[in-house]
Amino acid sequence: MHAARRRAPPTDVQHRLAASRGCPRPAPVCFPGVGFALPRVSSDRCGGLLRSLRLGTVRGVAAHTADGIDWNSRLADLRRADGLQAEAVRLVAARLVDGLPDEPTVVDVGSGAGGMALVLAEALAARGGGTLVLVDAVPELLDAATAAARKAAAYETDSHTTSVRVRPVLGDLSSEQPSSFLPTADLVWASGVVHHLPDQAAVVSALTASLAPGGLLALAEGGLDARFLPWDIGAGSPGLADRLSAARGEWFAHMREKIPGSVRLTKGWGAVLTAAGLRDVSAFSYLVDHPAPTTPQVRDWALAHVRRLAESCGERLHPADRAVLRDLLDSGHPAYLGARDDLFLLSANTVHTGRKS
Repeated sequence: MHAARRRAPPTDVQHRLAASRGCPRPAPVCFPGVGFALPRVSSDRCGGLLRSLRLGTVRGVAAHTADGIDWNSRLADLRRADGLQAEAVRLVAARLVDGLPDEPTVVDVGSGAGGMALVLAEALAARGGGTLVLVDAVPELLDAATAAARKAAAYETDSHTTSVRVRPVLGDLSSEQPSSFLPTADLVWASGVVHHLPDQAAVVSALTASLAPGGLLALAEGGLDARFLPWDIGAGSPGLADRLSAARGEWFAHMREKIPGSVRLTKGWGAVLTAAGLRDVSAFSYLVDHPAPTTPQVRDWALAHVRRLAESCGERLHPADRAVLRDLLDSGHPAYLGARDDLFLLSANTVHTGRKS
């Protein structure tokens, strides 16, 4: 049995915003029927926030990411990756929502381009509806995720029609307490976002605090690096994929070091979830498997992936490997990656779960 979730009284958003105009300390804005507050915004920004609420996207909260990555520029890459793992994460979403109470509240933290948001909305609609809260620090990504989720928010059969309420929230876990913008949730999903934040263990504890009694926290972190190249590609020394993976690991360590206030995480994710007070801590992994011969989608992903590795990790590679990357990305070169039909995509992603008592 799940204890009754804490709910704030329904509040008229427009009335609250109008009342706050001109006030030095405006009240938080609450979503009607959902019961959680947005971070406060200054009175001169209320008009823009109100217009955005009418359009269905929360605006007006300052957003940045502590990792220094320009995530907006990666929107196309994120969408491409979402498409390739759609079937795998659809099964993950169905597994996670199974057993949730009726009309649950599900939070997708770091919703990105909306790949998981879409399948969570599908899964909620198929079981009768609920509320899906999408949280991201990048407005453009939040817009994309919201649009994706709302496409799947309605579900109709011969016998009944259900709907999912999709609530976008612009929030930055690196500088704001989750309690300032997260509702009490039956499921919190966070994929590949916690490792971009300064104190990863503290974030896990904060996300745990947002769970309702019996609620489930699911973190997608770690697994096995994506493989997509033959061991010997006929250009440079064999084993390029291994060297790219090693360079990416060095880049990741450097990225973590540059985050202001970064705290090292020196234990596994299961131990982190246990330390946060969760019970029934476990993990499972899912595969994204697109074997050769390659498809246009895999080829496009591979080109974008190599281009991003060349930009972010190139300085960590031997000059000979940097030259090979240039050739792989040159459409006029015999080694051009886009001309290969033996590309593939194989990756394993691990989901760590724990339940609040």
